[in-house]
Order: sequence, then C-alpha cells, then structure tokens
Amino acid sequence: MTSVNSSPTPLRFSRFSKAECVLVLITMVWGGTFLLVQHAMTVSGPMFFVGLRFAAAAAIVALFSWRHLRNLTLFELKAGTFIGVAIMLGYGLQTVGLQTIPSSQSAFITALYVPFVPLLQWLVLGRRPGLMPSIGIMLAFTGLMLLSGPSGAALNFSPGEIATLISAIAIAAEIILISTYAGQVDVRRVTVVQLAATSVLSFLLVVPTGEALPDFSWTLLVTALGLGAASAAIQVAMNWAQKSVSPTRATLIYAGEPVWAGIVGRIAGERLPAIALVGAGLIVAAVIVSELKTKGKVDVEVDGALENDSGN
Repeated sequence: MTSVNSSPTPLRFSRFSKAECVLVLITMVWGGTFLLVQHAMTVSGPMFFVGLRFAAAAAIVALFSWRHLRNLTLFELKAGTFIGVAIMLGYGLQTVGLQTIPSSQSAFITALYVPFVPLLQWLVLGRRPGLMPSIGIMLAFTGLMLLSGPSGAALNFSPGEIATLISAIAIAAEIILISTYAGQVDVRRVTVVQLAATSVLSFLLVVPTGEALPDFSWTLLVTALGLGAASAAIQVAMNWAQKSVSPTRATLIYAGEPVWAGIVGRIAGERLPAIALVGAGLIVAAVIVSELKTKGKVDVEVDGALENDSGN
C-alpha cells in the first residue's frame, strides 16, 4: 500500500513498515504453536516442557550471539530477567491451561492481552491510547469474543481457563517490558538472558508444583526443539521490531494470532463456525483501522508515543 503525502483528505493510510511485516509473520507462526503444545502435553508436564523449550531457544540464540555476550551489562541482565519472568508466567500458565481446554479456546483467552496492553499502560504508566488505536482495540476485542463462540460471553471460567487468563495478563506485561527496554539494550544479549531466565525459572517450578519428570520421548524432544527455534525467532523479532512499533500497534497485529490458530485448527480437522468467521473479519478490520491516522495533532501524539516507547 502506498501512502499519498499530497492528499488533502484529513485521514491518511500508512503502509506497513518492515518491522510491522515481521510482526505479522511471527504472529502467523505463533498462532500455529497451540496444537503442537497441546500434543506435547501428552508426553510431558507443562513446566518441564516450557523449560526444555526455552532452553533450546536460549541455546540457539546464544550460538549466534556469543561474541556479543561478553559485553553484557547489569542493566541488560535485569531487563532480560524481568522479561523472562513475564514470559515464564505467560507461556507456563498457557501450557497449564492447554492440559484441560481446547487449543482454539486457549488461543482466544490468550488473545485477551489485546485490550490488556493499553489497559496496563493506562493503569501503570498513565499513557492513554490514541483515538484510532482505541477504536481498533474495541473492534479486536469484539472480534475475539465472537471468535470464541457462545462461551465467550459466559464468565464461568474453569481452572484451565483462569490459568490461561492470567497468562494473557503476563503476555501483555511482556510486550510492555520489551517496548520499554528495546531502545536501551542490545537485542541479542537481552534475548539470550530472557530466554535463559524463562528456562531456569520453569525448571525450578517443576519440584514445587509436584510435576513428574517425563520419560525420554522423541516426540517431546523434536517438539521442544522445533518450538524452541520458533520461540527464539519470535523473541528476537519482537525485540527488534518493537524498537519502532508502539505497544498498541504491535498488540493489534498480534490480535491476528487466534485467526491463524483457527486456520491451523481447520487444517487439522477443526471447523470454524460462521460466528467465528465474523469475529475473524472484525480482527482484520481492527488492524486496518489502527493504520488510519488523522493529520496534525493526532500525528504529533503518535510520534511522541513512538519516541517514548523506543526509550529515546
């Protein structure tokens, strides 16, 4: 899409940047992981699997970044650890939930971090989202509710659903933390730290949660390594892309995750009902609406928000 700077209209449509295209790509990959994780839960407990998955991810990133690790700073260590705690809670609780709820339902509940990100920014940082992102967020939330089917309006959550809901809050915190630190740290070093911290913390929780260690399984090993490689790529991409993409815009792109999860589920034999297709359409509309900006004052506000989010 090409923006026309000379257009006299009060609204302009900005094309997707390279960073935003990367976020769209990793969202597609992200949406395809739900069924794989659920399948892995047949041979492993959740925390051990998350620990193994992120150990593989940390090793892969460290292999390509080892020369940079010698310059690791205390600030980067703290930043990576904070992000790692959020990732561990997000992925760990999501994996716990996948033991008892369908992958499509997990994708919907996880995607509730869409409204959680600007909400947390407002409550914690006092930073209100702009007009167009706010409209996009409302459309995305409505679409996600429809995507879940009739159960989306019922607030009678099971333990698995509650665990997944808390994981959504943790993922929202992860997105905000990444945007907060992205402009102040080396992406490769912080990514290694956050992935390693996630792995260590997950392994440490195996004992207090009473989780039994699994027997050796090629299914477990291959799935953990594959998802570890995907997690490594996702985390590096998020840290790089969110240097220039605000949390609100990034969140609206991530809102496509349950749509991709639904597509993967359809390929695996699941069928999306008509109401879910309407919800998917609203999510796509939310991303389009978020691309619209008004000239003048709104542009200044958006530019200022991007500067604040990048740490400059």
